[in-house]
Amino acid sequence: MSSPLKQPMAVFYGHVRKGLIMLALLSVAACSPSNDYADINAFMDEVDARPRGRIEPLPPIETVPPFSYVVSNKRSPFEPPAIVKRVDRRSGPQVTPDFNRVKQFLEQFPIAQLAMVGTLAQNGVTFALVQDGNGGVHRVQPGDYMGSDHGKIEGVKETGIDLIEIVPDGTGGWVERTRSVSLAGGA
Repeated sequence: MSSPLKQPMAVFYGHVRKGLIMLALLSVAACSPSNDYADINAFMDEVDARPRGRIEPLPPIETVPPFSYVVSNKRSPFEPPAIVKRVDRRSGPQVTPDFNRVKQFLEQFPIAQLAMVGTLAQNGVTFALVQDGNGGVHRVQPGDYMGSDHGKIEGVKETGIDLIEIVPDGTGGWVERTRSVSLAGGA
């Protein structure tokens, strides 16, 4: 005699076997070719039968002669315009830079590479803090020199430094011009 537990298991496995067979038959039926796509196939055949289009050739590449943009003798657009005071040589004093004077450290940098970053007051004297082109910060006061155009500091304010530069006038002489360096990020 068979155990009562074996009979329900045999029935269960019989149902599983029938389910797997049905699943396999459905899979095969789904993969079989059918004519449900007849309209799509007809459209594709029609498109393939149309005459092929012609793509126009690219236009020839136009060669442009090279252009040399030389502005080394012009003022940088990133520098403020300089105000030049013309000095009449016959009536006014002759202006010349002192070439025998020992140059100070900040005279090796153009004014455009120098930035005022603050002020410092000690014993009643106001100093300006100037950052050079290499990132170093230096303390300057009236009478010191900075910039590559013989710029002598005339005054230090909290908003900027006023200086007078001695520059060539283009005719073989020299002329003074006023210049200011504003506080970086300020007024």
